Amino acid sequence: MADNTVTLAAVSGAHGVTGEVRLKLFADSLDSLKHYKSFNDGALTVKSLRPTKDGAIARFAEINDRNAAEKLRSTLLTVPREALPELGEGEYYYSDLLGLPCISTDGTDLGTCVAVENFGASDVLEIQMPSVDGKPGKKFMVPMTTDAVPEWGERIVIDSDFVI
Repeated sequence: MADNTVTLAAVSGAHGVTGEVRLKLFADSLDSLKHYKSFNDGALTVKSLRPTKDGAIARFAEINDRNAAEKLRSTLLTVPREALPELGEGEYYYSDLLGLPCISTDGTDLGTCVAVENFGASDVLEIQMPSVDGKPGKKFMVPMTTDAVPEWGERIVIDSDFVI
């Protein structure tokens, strides 16, 4: 992986007039963000974080008014990959799956993992199949369950029954 940062949240807009921002969380919970005092290589220093129904509200030391907060809209909040906690058995970070080569259990090259989504039930991998005649291969999705994805690490192995 060329980029060794992991995105934990994104600024979705300003909140109020004093420089607070609304956050869309990509981490499990607000507690996951509270482990970090700064984001984006120290560019944003956390003064406070509080939960909301749809994410969180943050105040950064460097942002003092609504105009500055609005300029942060769409800013991704990242931390170095090595700053994240160690994973337990069967756990993964989305960023570790993105870009991995994918093969089926019968050995067929399936392409690359291009996205990890969660629509509420469980994580879902989006796989971009190899190019054909210079045209991008089709994409398909597979649930990130042990039945569908028995192995991941250096590559993602997908049970051939789940390949479209």
